[in-house]
Amino acid sequence: MNYTYLVECADGTLYCGWTNDIDKRMKAHNEGKGAKYTRSRLPVRLVYFETFDTKEEAMSREYYIKRMSRDEKLNLLRTDKRREKEEGF
Repeated sequence: MNYTYLVECADGTLYCGWTNDIDKRMKAHNEGKGAKYTRSRLPVRLVYFETFDTKEEAMSREYYIKRMSRDEKLNLLRTDKRREKEEGF
């Protein structure tokens, strides 16, 4: 399984990435071994993710999300929260 994800950094900023092991990636981010962007903004917490069958799909989605404005990313999070509520999460 491949994932595109958003984390919220301690300073409130959002970072988007992709991985094939989300637990390992979150651990790496919070140990300061993740992306250069997140190293100085610890801790980070996972706020959103999508799953894909292929690495290429996950990378393509990451590319698309990284080009979104902050407001668009926040809307993506709000939309996901409503879906979770509707599905009983």
